[in-house]
Amino acid sequence: MFATLKGFTQQLVPVNGIKINAVTGGSGPPILLLHGWPETWWEWHNVMPLLAEHFSVVAMDLRGAGFSDCPPNGYDKATMARDAHDVMVALGHERYAVCGHDIGGMVALPQAAIYREAITHLVVLDVPLPGWTEWEATTARLWHFSFHKNRDLPERLIHGREYDYVSAFMAERFYDHSTFNLANIEIYARAMALPGRTRGGLEWYRTLAADHAAALEYKKQPLDIPVLGLGGDQRFGAQMVPMLKEFATNVTGGSIARCSHYVVDERPDDVAAALIEFLNVS
Repeated sequence: MFATLKGFTQQLVPVNGIKINAVTGGSGPPILLLHGWPETWWEWHNVMPLLAEHFSVVAMDLRGAGFSDCPPNGYDKATMARDAHDVMVALGHERYAVCGHDIGGMVALPQAAIYREAITHLVVLDVPLPGWTEWEATTARLWHFSFHKNRDLPERLIHGREYDYVSAFMAERFYDHSTFNLANIEIYARAMALPGRTRGGLEWYRTLAADHAAALEYKKQPLDIPVLGLGGDQRFGAQMVPMLKEFATNVTGGSIARCSHYVVDERPDDVAAALIEFLNVS
């Protein structure tokens, strides 16, 4: 968002009645990267060049974020998973790996559950997942879930204060603040300030009750593809593998040291190395 990455190209891909901003580069087996809140595809900019040495890399702005459209509805994670899958098919990737962080992980799981013939590997990074047995208890402790679910109020309070909100929100979820790049925060804040994008990102939270109910159905048919779950040792790292074992039979992963929620920002080299090893060995 408001940034370019050497060796990668951006395009708007028409899918599912909207246009999705996709950033592509590299060659080899395809992998799709899905960002979290309050970020854009730029979350992955330190990881993408490393992955592009081995894979065809696609990073996209989720509906409601960045340069992707932000329609009035369609923010349930199954619809967003269809967006993501249709982008990959439109780019010529019938089978691919998917990696999601935060809300992107909430999209990647139903994507793997719904498009079972397409997904070769699933990676989920540091997020509580709808459908998890600890979902209600965990999200009840996370203040922003309740705040973001309110209709209209968060938009009014955040408007004009996007930089303040994004910087404070992300700083609270970093462990190693030497990796907290204020230039990136500016990119995310400017993206959120685009017309409709604050509402678009908040809509991701307003569908979570329906997402939870849908995920309970996915669990009835566990995934058998290789699944990797990683998180910061100061956040959800210890829970990622047992959480994902409720949805899949072949799960590995664990914690990334000296790291909190924003694992891709704090430890891009570790994330890239883990992805390369997982995709090449599994």
